[in-house]
Amino acid sequence: MDDLDQRLITLLRHDGRRSVSDLALALDASRATIRARMQRLEASGEVIGYTVVLKADVVSAPVRGITLIEVEGRAKDRVVDALSGFAEITAIHTTSGKWDLIAELSTGSLTALDGLLHRIRLITGIGASETHLLLATPRSSQARLTAGQENWSDLPRSKGQD
Repeated sequence: MDDLDQRLITLLRHDGRRSVSDLALALDASRATIRARMQRLEASGEVIGYTVVLKADVVSAPVRGITLIEVEGRAKDRVVDALSGFAEITAIHTTSGKWDLIAELSTGSLTALDGLLHRIRLITGIGASETHLLLATPRSSQARLTAGQENWSDLPRSKGQD
């Protein structure tokens, strides 16, 4: 995957419905080149689909955190099902080590977080938990365009992109 592919993917992450013509203009490439790149990325399995991004997915809640969860016995599936019912839990991960699960939390206030943690601790099968507040996110792997990035003309280009 070269620089043009990476820039194309960044734009598609921002707006998966953006037209090939629009992408070509923003990337200073021909429509045929962009169409071919997209087809190649799909055929190779690098791009496996396009999705909708909801406002709730990109607007940060005032209070975010992660909860490390220890599950008793073989209750993991039951605990994951219970946690999946909470709208404030944005992701659930299985992990290795002392903790069995990590839940990403997002609430509107510390009071709401306290209530959520209380409800989580009531789930049968949870042995212990530990919560950490997320204060800032200096780096994220999610592609987000900032002002001025809609056009890549100011970025260095590698030769032979078309």
